[in-house]
Amino acid sequence: MNTHPTSPDSCGMILRPVGFIRNTVREPFLVAGRDGISMREGPDASRDHVKSVKEAISEIVIDENRVALLDGIEEYSHITVLYWGHKVPEEGRSVDRVHPMGRTDIPKMGIFSTCSPARPNPVLATVVRLHVRRGNVLEVAGLDAVDGSPVIDIKPYVPAQYPKGDVRVPAWMDRLMREVSGRQV
Repeated sequence: MNTHPTSPDSCGMILRPVGFIRNTVREPFLVAGRDGISMREGPDASRDHVKSVKEAISEIVIDENRVALLDGIEEYSHITVLYWGHKVPEEGRSVDRVHPMGRTDIPKMGIFSTCSPARPNPVLATVVRLHVRRGNVLEVAGLDAVDGSPVIDIKPYVPAQYPKGDVRVPAWMDRLMREVSGRQV
């Protein structure tokens, strides 16, 4: 047994949701399984899904006894939402490599090289536009989560914390982003 103080075996990590996501998305558009990921529908439908998510409104409902966590959040235009991919089945969590977005025209990549929901710990993150706060509820646009997803954390999006120049992404990721969002990475 690894007894290093920061080894996974010794930290006894426990995640507790601080809230949940409420929206109309019932199933993820990418399906994770033991063979990797695939699109629930074809590439055109997936492209349409990604574009519609940008405008779709979701609610992030924070536990009422944790509402103080939100104090000051309404001063930001964008927030980063970390949530748990609760619809990723156990067999999807043991996949090491996938075709990004289930696209077999792109070679398989290691999970940590992709944004795939199929990962050992399906912690997912999305930067969203914050429209309004109503008590313990945040109304946001652009959240690509499934209804009922547990929220792990929320952080303010502060552009100065992210690099502007000398950012490199693989050609396949740049191509995917242009195809689904019309923007270059």
